[in-house]
Amino acid sequence: MPDSTHIRCLHEINDRDIQGLSEVLIDCVEGGASVSFMLPMSRAKAEAFWSSVSMSLARGERLVLTAEDTAGAIIGTVQVAWAQPENQPHRADIAKMLVHRRARRRGVGAALLRAAERCALRAGRTLLVLDTVSGGDAARLYAAQGWQRCGEIPQYALWPDGELCSTTIFYKLLDDLSFAATAG
Repeated sequence: MPDSTHIRCLHEINDRDIQGLSEVLIDCVEGGASVSFMLPMSRAKAEAFWSSVSMSLARGERLVLTAEDTAGAIIGTVQVAWAQPENQPHRADIAKMLVHRRARRRGVGAALLRAAERCALRAGRTLLVLDTVSGGDAARLYAAQGWQRCGEIPQYALWPDGELCSTTIFYKLLDDLSFAATAG
């Protein structure tokens, strides 16, 4: 990650954050990312999503991290969803790992992922789970960061343009040793 990128843990999501997070979400969807949204991706749809995330954050159901450039603009984000069934207090889900196209291939995604893992471990979560589009850059990132591939589900979701896509499920067991191996 470049020295000019700062990772921030949001304790609340203010209007400025909603604007920046919406910019990243819109850019990712318009760039073809299958992250739960279809084209056209309106600002109103993006802002409504982040307002909902803000309420979930306020209820303590999730953690939201941002990556910001030197000007303070949000260039990436990831969420750690804490809310799990009562028999899974050790688990959390990684969700909505998004990096603006102008900031990709600079280590931003890896830095966000490592920060999310550290936060989860500090919160006593030792198993993280996520899903991502099969065969894409994100899948390669997760594998490079020590995540284990479970398998692929065909026709799981749609690309923003309406075509079917598969998803790959990954997990990572967190402990001090495994974290130290990928924290560098």
